[in-house]
Amino acid sequence: MTRLTLHTEASAPEGSQAFVARAVANNGFLPNLIGILANSPSALETYLTVVQINARGSLTLAEREVVQITAARLHGCDFCVAGHTAAALKQAKLGTGAVIALQNGEATGDARLDALRVFTEAIIATRGNVDDVALTAFRAAGYSEAQALDTMLGVSLATLCNFANSLARSPVNPQLQPYLPEKLQADTGSSRAG
Repeated sequence: MTRLTLHTEASAPEGSQAFVARAVANNGFLPNLIGILANSPSALETYLTVVQINARGSLTLAEREVVQITAARLHGCDFCVAGHTAAALKQAKLGTGAVIALQNGEATGDARLDALRVFTEAIIATRGNVDDVALTAFRAAGYSEAQALDTMLGVSLATLCNFANSLARSPVNPQLQPYLPEKLQADTGSSRAG
């Protein structure tokens, strides 16, 4: 049971209806995050706008999913871990082993993605006040100043949806449940499946 109203297409406030309809068209179902954010048309519009802006940034889709899975893991948002795991596997084409590693906060075997994960963790742990060592390591992995700021943008986006889900206690949609860490790892038979 959610603590906030979980809207459907039929129950969404007028100011959220067009956004809800677009989410259903894009996903084939209404993600519970959207159903929760629909309570505030401005929160829903902000989320969808920042998603679009984030997608235009300097990080690749795979890199953006590293940021999102890492933030969701650290913020304890199962919904977003599952949703971004699905996107990482289906759209960003990251390997199952790498995604499981991200779910567990472990090395993926890709030095560049691992540097991004560590930098994202540092941003969250220090609320952006990363030390020189963390920033230097991120830059040494080939990332630019723009990408450092775009990582913060991704963390900001994640914070909005992670915290909204936590506030509401949003359940994970059935369509996303196979991507929860315990299900994905059980289905692959290993925490290191490739």
